[in-house]
Amino acid sequence: MGRRDGFLVWPREPAATRPVGERLRDHREFVLPLADEHRAAQAGRCMDCGIPFCHQGCPLGNRIPDFNDRVYQGDLRGAWAILKQTNGFPEFTGRICPAPCEAACVLALDGAPVTIELIEKAIAEEAFAAGWEVPRPAPARTGRRVAVVGSGPAGLAAADQLNQAGHSVTVFEKADRAGGLLRYGIPDFKLEKGVIDRRLALLVAEGVEFRLGVAVGVDVPWADLRAGHDAVVLAIGAERPRLLDAPGAGQPGVVLAMPYLTAQNRRNAGDAVRDGVDARGQHVVILGGGDTGADCLGTALRQGAASVTQIEILPEPPATRPAGNPWPRWPLVRRRSSSHDEGGVQRFALRTRAVAGDERLEALELEPVALVDGQIVPTGGPTERLPADLLLLAVGFLGPELADLQQELGITAGPRGAIAVDARFATSVPGVFAAGDAVRGSSLVVHALSQGRECAHAVDAWLRGGASSLPTRGDDLGFD
Repeated sequence: MGRRDGFLVWPREPAATRPVGERLRDHREFVLPLADEHRAAQAGRCMDCGIPFCHQGCPLGNRIPDFNDRVYQGDLRGAWAILKQTNGFPEFTGRICPAPCEAACVLALDGAPVTIELIEKAIAEEAFAAGWEVPRPAPARTGRRVAVVGSGPAGLAAADQLNQAGHSVTVFEKADRAGGLLRYGIPDFKLEKGVIDRRLALLVAEGVEFRLGVAVGVDVPWADLRAGHDAVVLAIGAERPRLLDAPGAGQPGVVLAMPYLTAQNRRNAGDAVRDGVDARGQHVVILGGGDTGADCLGTALRQGAASVTQIEILPEPPATRPAGNPWPRWPLVRRRSSSHDEGGVQRFALRTRAVAGDERLEALELEPVALVDGQIVPTGGPTERLPADLLLLAVGFLGPELADLQQELGITAGPRGAIAVDARFATSVPGVFAAGDAVRGSSLVVHALSQGRECAHAVDAWLRGGASSLPTRGDDLGFD
């Protein structure tokens, strides 16, 4: 597992980035590749810790110590072979994953975990550059047909695995390009879309069919889709947004985060965008302190906003782990994304009482709040009027759009509005399965990838009437 004293010899080297002043002038990726001379050293920091908490922290179960050792030894092809057994798309997770594996790394106890995400990206890019990642169609076909609805991370992961199992897979996507959240929800400066197109080309070469611009339930009735396939996987995401419940929230100038991000991604792709919002010269306020809010911040800065303020209703997290949040659990501490390093202001413990304006947004009326026994309550402190020209709502999602699925297929919803499934990802309708945000609720891309793979394993077993040979988590692969 690397060099046993490597963590004492080499310090952690985080990703190098393009200078802020340069990267704010475009929407291209700003994280630079890991230099070849540093790759082995960073992988060599992986210690012989005995219990690899890192791959338990990884939702995919990646065998991290194993591929780190191969990288340290200079065997990148071997590292790629190990990584591919648990992660079909490491070029995605190597760019946009918040790296729960690094939080679970033993070296995280001292605040300097192994740069697992950066190493994963380096392995993936070397595999493409060296020609190791090539189309590998299934050696034989089963004659079974599977429809996957949605081409986001869960849908792509499920389609990839089911195709490798020999089933004929068709992915239905209502947008004009495949990728779902990866393409339209994540800014190009974090994930350039050529990375997605490169992977899609491989999937097509391996036999996956994509039907783009086809909205199931509109262009293709749900009943016809079910009748024409042996199994259906619903990977429709959680697109129903949470709205702002405050007077004046419906006036012009109040915009949902996802359409705002989608419009900029479409501009970057060269599409004509008629109704997209541009923050140039405007005073922007973002409600929501999560990843989507940070993506809005980075996008607004690149568009040339006069100012950007990001507001979180929860109190400011501590700088270090609180007593009730021990390692290796996910650290509940304050985080700064790359967008926060670029500019803007973060504020905490504020709730919007009203959106003020005369036919158009002018300001937000904010009140200070506190978290008491799990409830947000006003502190009684003075209210504040914050001027704003554009308000971006990044306050989360309520779940998938289920009305047609419930009416036409008889799908059952869970208590939180997601699709209800059993332990095998099966819905209440025989032959119909579901995975990703549509089941879990809005979450991380790596969770969607993991669920897509697990769902594919269950679908394959159901189609075969027995066991599936598809891999699931790395824990099940029999590594030493």
